Amino acid sequence: MKKEKAVYKRVVLKLSGEALQGREAHGIDARVLGSLASQIAEVRRLGVEAALVLGGGNIFRGSTGTKDFRIERAVGDYMGMLATVINGLAFQDALEKRGVATRLMTAIEMHEVAEPYIRRRAMRHLENGRVVIFVAGTGNPYFTTDTAAALRAMEIGADAILKATRVDGVYSADPLKVKKARKFSRLTHLDVLKKGLKVMDATAVSLCMDNHLPIVVFDQTKPGNIKRIILGEDIGTIVRS
Repeated sequence: MKKEKAVYKRVVLKLSGEALQGREAHGIDARVLGSLASQIAEVRRLGVEAALVLGGGNIFRGSTGTKDFRIERAVGDYMGMLATVINGLAFQDALEKRGVATRLMTAIEMHEVAEPYIRRRAMRHLENGRVVIFVAGTGNPYFTTDTAAALRAMEIGADAILKATRVDGVYSADPLKVKKARKFSRLTHLDVLKKGLKVMDATAVSLCMDNHLPIVVFDQTKPGNIKRIILGEDIGTIVRS
């Protein structure tokens, strides 16, 4: 039997809060959480070092919450950061129930819940086979978790960011609304910025472009896709310099 060989040694998986929401109106869908945790456990068995960056939109989205409740933007963003910690705790529990060692690292200190983010410590955890879950974004308002994913990926020397979405790649328009939307199999970072494509926010894409960091956009609703990307299968959309 041919041994499976990973094309990436270290990756950052970016998951939105909505990805964890699944079919639920809000909060966390246990089936989605379990499926994603099982896929990450599968990737770890290949020897790949994996880190996660989680959003919190399934609980509270800062930019929307500031409009709905007339909360100051900075306050809303901090509330959103705390929501990512809740998702991180859930993911940590799901992974450890599947035999995967983890560390939860937060950009906002809360010692009873998670370790403070320290770059060198995060890298040692990865080298020792632990999945590192980064929560609380960058710890600063006005920055998205997409930007946090790009920043952490560069800090830990990741080979790529795997951006999970509900569709199978990047399209010229929302394929769930526009039937004639065109799918792109490959793009450059500059293409994404010029065309205003919904991959990650402009700050995150610019950071990846400046540091030649690939972004793979894929359908997280299809089980096994994470492993397929790790093994080099041509799925989704790849954004590279």
